[in-house]
Amino acid sequence: MKARVKWVEGALMVGESGSGHALVMDGPPDFGGRNLGVRPMEMLLLGLGGCTEFDVVHILRKGRHRVTRCEVELEAERADSEPKVFTRIHVHFKLGGPGLTEKAVGRAVKLSAEKYCSASIMLGATVEISHDFELLEASD
Repeated sequence: MKARVKWVEGALMVGESGSGHALVMDGPPDFGGRNLGVRPMEMLLLGLGGCTEFDVVHILRKGRHRVTRCEVELEAERADSEPKVFTRIHVHFKLGGPGLTEKAVGRAVKLSAEKYCSASIMLGATVEISHDFELLEASD
C-alpha cells in the first residue's frame, strides 16, 4: 500500500491514495491553515470508523443478516501535551435491519474489534478503545 501527501501552502495538504483517490487536509488558522479540509488526526479517527464499520456490516451480511442502516460515531480524547496522541477512543455503532439481534451485532462488533479491523487493533496497542452499539428501527 502506498500514499502520497503534498504540501500546498500554510497547513494545506493534498493526499493521494495508492488507489488514486485524493483528499484535502488542512489545519486551523492559528497554525497557518484556512480550515479547508479535515485535520490529519481526524483522518486517523475516520479511518478507524470506516475500517470497523466495513467489518461489522460485512460480518453481519455474511451471516445472512439484512443491514439497512449503519452509522459509527467516534469520540476521542487526546493528551494535553505534545505529542497529543489519542488516549481514549469510544466507538458507538447504530445499526438497523429486519430481524437484526443484539447477539448478532455484539458478535460482529467483537470480531471486528478483536480480529479483523486492522486500524482498531493497531491503535488499540497504545490507545484504550471501547465499543458499544444500539439497534435502530429497521428501514428498507
